[in-house]
Amino acid sequence: MLYIVSTPIGNLDDLSIRQAKTLISSDFILAEDTRSARILLNAIKSRFYHLSSNIKPLNIVSYYKEKEFEKLPEVIEWLKQGKNISLISESGTPLISDPGYLLVKTCIKEKIPFTIVPGPSAIISSLTLSGFNPKEFLYFGFLPKKQTQKLHYINIMKSVKKLLPDCVFVFYESPKRINETLQCFASPAGRQETLKWDPDIVICREMTKKFEEIVRGKAIELMNRHYKGEITVVIK
Repeated sequence: MLYIVSTPIGNLDDLSIRQAKTLISSDFILAEDTRSARILLNAIKSRFYHLSSNIKPLNIVSYYKEKEFEKLPEVIEWLKQGKNISLISESGTPLISDPGYLLVKTCIKEKIPFTIVPGPSAIISSLTLSGFNPKEFLYFGFLPKKQTQKLHYINIMKSVKKLLPDCVFVFYESPKRINETLQCFASPAGRQETLKWDPDIVICREMTKKFEEIVRGKAIELMNRHYKGEITVVIK
C-alpha cells in the first residue's frame, strides 16, 4: 500500500498521530530530503514516546524530482510485493510542486491501492492568513525564473480576473527572486493597460515557524525588502 503522507510545513508540533503511526509502520519511506526525514522521525520519537517501542529500523530512500523516474520500477515492485511505502516531501503535501505525481499515475495504471494521510499545506495556510476571500483561488506553483515568462503568467492572472473577479492567486517564490517578481507586478512593462490592474499582495514568510511574517500591500510598497526563508505569495 502506498501512503502519501503530509508533513509539517515548519513547526514539528503540527505532526499528527496518524502521520506518526503511518511512518513508523512503513517498510520504506520515500523522502525528497533524507535529512529532513530523519529530523521528522526523531520528532516522532520525542513527541510520541508511547509509539517509540514500535519503531523498527526504517529504510529511508532518496526520492527527489530528478530521481523519481529512475526509482519508479523498484518502488512499484515493492508495492506489488505488498510492502507498505510512505511518500513524504521536504514539507507539506507531496505532489504539490513536489515529487510523487509519476508514482501516483503509475499506481492508478497498475491498479495498486494508495491513500493520503492529510496534513499541513502552505497553500491553504497562506490563503487563511492573507485575509482574502478564499472561495475561488488558482495555484501556480513556482513562477518561471525568466522575466518574460513571468510576465506571461501575470497576464494570465489578469485575464482570469476579468472572468472571475473574486479569484485569488497563490504561488511559491524564492527569497532570491521575490523582489524581481514584485517588480514585474509593479512595472508598466508587465501590465495590460486596458485591465489597469494593481493588485493587493500578501507575502507569507516562514509560516508556522518562529520568525513567521505576513506583510501586506501593493507591489511597489513590498519591493526592495530583504526576504528570507520559505515564501508563499497571495494575490487579490
